[in-house]
Amino acid sequence: MDKLQTRKRRQTKIRAKNKELGKKNLTVHRTSKHIYSQIIDTTNGKVLASASTNEADTKKEVGNGGNIDAAKMIGKLIAERSKKAKITEVAFDRSGFKYHGRVKALADAAREGGLKF
Repeated sequence: MDKLQTRKRRQTKIRAKNKELGKKNLTVHRTSKHIYSQIIDTTNGKVLASASTNEADTKKEVGNGGNIDAAKMIGKLIAERSKKAKITEVAFDRSGFKYHGRVKALADAAREGGLKF
């Protein structure tokens, strides 16, 4: 198996477990240059809140979106936006990415911002 296939396999397992919980998902996607985060209502399939380093406002503040500092900022930003949408509890969906580095930094910052996983 190559890297993409193993990531997709992990992604399927994570999403199946999160579906059983019945909570909204905090989904994370990362690329080499950016990191994206969304809170998705799985029953309706609608995005309730989102944040990324590709947005105009955050792009000015961060500069390079492919580092841990940018991930921390996006974690805080998604926590703020979820509070505005009156969401406090979510299930963390790391999209098959390993839980370290930028993914972990985003999750820790979101927890500090008030989200409960």
